[in-house]
Amino acid sequence: METASLDLNLLRTFLAVYRSGSFTGAARLLGLSQPTVTTQMRALERQTGRELFERLPRGVSPTPVADELATRIAAPLDELSAVAGPAAPAGARTRPVHLAGPAELLCTTVLPALAPLVAEGVRLRVATGLTDPLLDELRAGRHDLVIATTRPRGRTLHAVPLTDEEFVLVAAPVWAARTPPGTAEPQDAARAPGAERSAAPDPAFLHGVPLITYAEDLPIARRYWRHVFGRRLSRAADVTVPDLRGVLAAVVAGAGFGVLPRYLCQDLLASGALVALLEPEDPPINTGYLVQRPGTCDNPDVARVRALLLRAAPDW
Repeated sequence: METASLDLNLLRTFLAVYRSGSFTGAARLLGLSQPTVTTQMRALERQTGRELFERLPRGVSPTPVADELATRIAAPLDELSAVAGPAAPAGARTRPVHLAGPAELLCTTVLPALAPLVAEGVRLRVATGLTDPLLDELRAGRHDLVIATTRPRGRTLHAVPLTDEEFVLVAAPVWAARTPPGTAEPQDAARAPGAERSAAPDPAFLHGVPLITYAEDLPIARRYWRHVFGRRLSRAADVTVPDLRGVLAAVVAGAGFGVLPRYLCQDLLASGALVALLEPEDPPINTGYLVQRPGTCDNPDVARVRALLLRAAPDW
């Protein structure tokens, strides 16, 4: 496809639509109206003579022609934006940085880490939620940065590893005293795929102890069972709380046991209010990612927040 004669503004709008996945998201990113974005994309499609996006009930899906065009123009347009720099006049107050991620990590570690920047005048707007919806909102321009619990797929977002969270099997001391762990060979029928035939702790010591978790499908507990016990988790939750801080509070109060990130409970473990029921040599680890849209952001405070998070994360 010949791009030399195409209007630069149309190409910028095209790239915003391609990366955000919708005309509405592109309009938000560019500071344009949605009808203007629609008109520009129709003009670009007339100039190229090809359909660039398939209109969906929610958003748009790029055609192979759009994939090819994005591959050709993304790097040059990003470089041009970097040279041009922020559009805000000198001395103007920058916009707030919109940051999103898991509520527990944001409240426990991220916001305290960003306190020095807030004291210097950086403004924050913080949102919480699950990774997939937050990444969709990032593409649509609602956030500047997202801390994700999984690496995003595709080329429309840029992700770098931020922190590794270790999962710990914990309970109040009253349960730990009643349930000393043992070891046993996992049974063939229950062994998770890929598990080796070697001695592994036997979760039978947890029989009769209520399981506290944040979701009915037990994602963290299921992962712990497969990684540490070498078998699938077959029990149901006794209590579900859609916030790991609520799970922590219930476990500390003696309601039962849970699997929690170490950063969330390390002070309570150190004080003895919680006990790690097991300390495996190879604990389950999950990597969190700092995610943003590709290209140069016109808000310099986004770069300041990003840099500070990457510096602070190793100490979490």
